[in-house]
Amino acid sequence: MENTMSDILSSLAYLNGKPVAKGKLKAQPEHFQVNENLGFEFTGSGEHLMVRIRKTGENTSFVANELAKACGVKSKDVSWAGLKDRHAVTEQWLSVHLPKGEAPDFSAFLTQYPSIEILATDRHNKKLRPGDLVGNDFSVTISEVTNVEDVVARLESIVETGVPNYFGSQRFGNQGNNLVEARRWGRDNVRTRNQNKRSLYLSAARSWIFNTILSDRIEKGLFAQPVVGDLVQQDGERVAISNDNLTNVSELVALGQAQITAAMAGDNALPTQEQALDLEQPHLDAEPDLMALIRGNRMRHERRDICLMPRDLAWEVKGDDVILKFSLDAGCFATAIVRELIEEVEVERHYE
Repeated sequence: MENTMSDILSSLAYLNGKPVAKGKLKAQPEHFQVNENLGFEFTGSGEHLMVRIRKTGENTSFVANELAKACGVKSKDVSWAGLKDRHAVTEQWLSVHLPKGEAPDFSAFLTQYPSIEILATDRHNKKLRPGDLVGNDFSVTISEVTNVEDVVARLESIVETGVPNYFGSQRFGNQGNNLVEARRWGRDNVRTRNQNKRSLYLSAARSWIFNTILSDRIEKGLFAQPVVGDLVQQDGERVAISNDNLTNVSELVALGQAQITAAMAGDNALPTQEQALDLEQPHLDAEPDLMALIRGNRMRHERRDICLMPRDLAWEVKGDDVILKFSLDAGCFATAIVRELIEEVEVERHYE
């Protein structure tokens, strides 16, 4: 049995109250399909072979390691723009550093791993780096839904109001282990050259504090209502909320033309002021170990929208299955949408 996503996130507020329907996510790999959008064209030549793969029930790191073997290179010579779910059918690009223009024979690799397909290849002058993608397209089937009518009503609400832009449970590791380790590293002043672990734990630390700030705003009725001292994104610019512009910006937020942001904590002071600072600062103060890790690694403060509006959200009901289609920007989590729709039931994996 696999833990449901609700474990680590169970303390966080729901925008429309806790869902009454139950259902299963990823009961089959094809129930969670992700297609990556890089948002740029390849040069057609260069030192890097670009390989578009479709994988079923495999994680990105495993596929990259096996692809490296097939190409006769080291694992570090294969890179990607984003890690994709294991319990899913996902399409993404991997880049392989093959500077002499080699064209590997993938036939043995594909025979060995029927769960992996190669859809296309190309050449590019740069390797892929984490964050190179602009977003992902999703097709998500929620199966064995106990109250389809309630799920549909919530979907209709999401079209209007969006969902909390929470970081999903996968950001925090299996059973929240990344968060546990992040607190330990901050408490014990751990020093490491393992960049992967350092990155995972820092990411978990900042993401958790953001989630708690967002949850607090929902509980206080401030999800869609800016307050004095808030920082709001409008047309790519960051606008500070004062008594003078509060009414005007509140109207823009209601129209979806401006987005309230919350802290991705750094080692510098929060840039929010007055009421917004009073709302955010206690959540940093409540996590001294996480903040010790963040400050010890000199992370710079950033902002993140608190509302996630899925693009092109559509759904279809087939019996007790609800099939969702939508697109999200990079860094946003499909599970943040599902969390507002159902209480997830544990899925027993039969294909591991």
